[in-house]
Amino acid sequence: MAKVEIEKARELGFCFGVRRAIKVIEKASKEHKGIATLGPIVHNRLVVAKLAEVGVKVVDELDRVKDKIVAIPSHGIPPQSLSRIQARQPHVIDTTCPIVRSAQRAAKKLADAGFSVIIFGEANHPEVKGLLGWAGNNAVATMDGKGIGAIKLPRRLGILSQTTQSHTEFAEFVNRVTSSVFPHVQELRVINTLCQETQKRQEAALELAGKSELMIVVGGRNSANTQRLAEVCSPIVETHLIETAAEIKKDWLSGKQHIGITAGASTPDEAIEEVVLKLKSLADDN
Repeated sequence: MAKVEIEKARELGFCFGVRRAIKVIEKASKEHKGIATLGPIVHNRLVVAKLAEVGVKVVDELDRVKDKIVAIPSHGIPPQSLSRIQARQPHVIDTTCPIVRSAQRAAKKLADAGFSVIIFGEANHPEVKGLLGWAGNNAVATMDGKGIGAIKLPRRLGILSQTTQSHTEFAEFVNRVTSSVFPHVQELRVINTLCQETQKRQEAALELAGKSELMIVVGGRNSANTQRLAEVCSPIVETHLIETAAEIKKDWLSGKQHIGITAGASTPDEAIEEVVLKLKSLADDN
């Protein structure tokens, strides 16, 4: 029987923004006791559990924060929440990803200039909720363009994206919106707020999926960029999204000679290596 080849995507795992956020919060945990993060720092339960061991706890609502030090997660928060935190807490640690921060500035700039804003993204995702806050009162988030009906079409309309969306899908979305709003809108401004690190991971996953018989996507199920990787690979090859190596089933490997691995931008290196070792172990047993 031919040896099973296990290959990792050329781009996978922690991105710059996630590494930065974890570094900031770990440094803070050594200097302060009792840090509360308003939502998880990143969308990966392994990372959150590791931070909990050094005294960093997660709270879902600001009213539940009893600690003197509050951390803003990497996906950011609305300006209203930021103002409430700054008014109540003496020390705020901001781990907002620089790419997300750039998208927030773009949303605010559009709103300040009198543009209504459409965000291509998942309305319930924390990053998108934050962007909606920065985009002002006349803003909506939608994935299919149907939500545009909630906006009274203005003379000036701005479009931007959740940072972890696909560039192909964003381009298609912009085309759909453009077709539906003209000739009603006098000025249309599109700002590319997509994260290039995320795009690199999607392109690498797509490339690997094309030559694999099985793709394993490692990352949090609540991670938007991890879900996007699974969505990219699924139409091409059998794909499984897992959070830990323990979820891998032996029968997935049946008849497979080339297995590809990719991982979300908030997936720690050790989780990826555990998956590699588990796959090698199962392959050797076949």
